[in-house]
Amino acid sequence: QVQFVESGGGLVQPGGSLTLSCAASLSFFGSKTMAWYRQAPGRQRELVAMILADGTKNYVEAVKGRFTISRDNAKKTLNLQMNGLNPEDTAVYYCNKNVNQLPWGQGTQVTVSS
Repeated sequence: QVQFVESGGGLVQPGGSLTLSCAASLSFFGSKTMAWYRQAPGRQRELVAMILADGTKNYVEAVKGRFTISRDNAKKTLNLQMNGLNPEDTAVYYCNKNVNQLPWGQGTQVTVSS
């Protein structure tokens, strides 16, 4: 069963922007805390941003002020608006709930390069 389908990744120049989307086939989506994660080559998957059911948003310091997480409960989608991208943002981006549910989606590749 497909639980998470990420999309929107691509190649972007430093300083550019991308918007990622995640379609989540979850029951009671609107009541769940959702999150974006990323995994760069040679590194562990890391949390990037979270959004609670009440809309409260949390970000790791590395992306705070540049990324914006949002959700559309009617569509059961999770979004990530990324601005001011830098090469350190290069990674495969995944969405999931907190706590994580298996299996993870395929993820979407974000590559920031000139």
